[in-house]
Amino acid sequence: MTRKDPLMKHANNAADLWPELNWADWSATADTLHMWTQIVGKTRLALSPLQAHWWNVPLYVSARGLSTAAMPYGAELLEIEFDFVSHDLRFRLSDGACLATPLKAQTVAEFYSNYQRSLAALGVAVKIHPVPVELKDPIPFEEDRVHASYDPDAAHRFWRVLVRSDEIFQQFSSRFVGKISPVHFFWGSFDLAVTRFSGRRAPARKGADAITREAYSHEVISAGFWPGNGGFGDAAFYCYSAPAPAGLDAAKIQPPSAGYNSALGEFILKYEDLRAEASPDDALLEFLQSSYEAGANLAKWDRGLLERS
Repeated sequence: MTRKDPLMKHANNAADLWPELNWADWSATADTLHMWTQIVGKTRLALSPLQAHWWNVPLYVSARGLSTAAMPYGAELLEIEFDFVSHDLRFRLSDGACLATPLKAQTVAEFYSNYQRSLAALGVAVKIHPVPVELKDPIPFEEDRVHASYDPDAAHRFWRVLVRSDEIFQQFSSRFVGKISPVHFFWGSFDLAVTRFSGRRAPARKGADAITREAYSHEVISAGFWPGNGGFGDAAFYCYSAPAPAGLDAAKIQPPSAGYNSALGEFILKYEDLRAEASPDDALLEFLQSSYEAGANLAKWDRGLLERS
């Protein structure tokens, strides 16, 4: 008999679909998990051919956590998945080989060592740059004994937020017929994101590195969710336009609890404000649509051509 997953009980409970996620309560776990996802994400970067705007590097929300999806390795395919239900890191090869190691409180250095041993046990050899990115004062993985926390319940709740956010982002994406990214999880910035494109090239950014030049080579409106990292301190949904059109900071969006954050240069809807809405799903769709429309209208995107009628 197939064991029923306890998550099934959450199917019709809004409080469980959008669980509490207080950054102060789980920031240590999030910071550690951020480093772990960078290790796995760098493996995908090493094994996958470059795609437009670095779409070959993110992870994806899966039925049990976050996954690399299938990556080419020789004549086979390799997938690595963070399982936030049973709390394992799972390795699967298309030749049938598989392996799992527990996700538990351990230093990044220990995780990295165990990760390398797991790949070696499967006969997989991948060279990655062993230093995290998009951080101030990064610590090389093999030296990081600072980040060592793992609260299974917090990791599980984080994943549940990603699951629901991914579903709403997919609904939002279905309204657009122009160029649009997948809904994906960027391990560098530790956020879930989806990006729409006007089809026009953007002005070159002076002094931009190769990653930034590629990411913002065309006009975009990008929306996403981050759990509170990067100094913001609150889990929040965001939306920004790049380049930002004049007047964007004065635009009114929905729901009323959302607004423009001048320090960030983005529209922000705090996660706790979303949870307080009568229908969080509808409120999130309102936020995504209204913040997109504000940017697209001011930047004079050809919405008739880009949107599903």
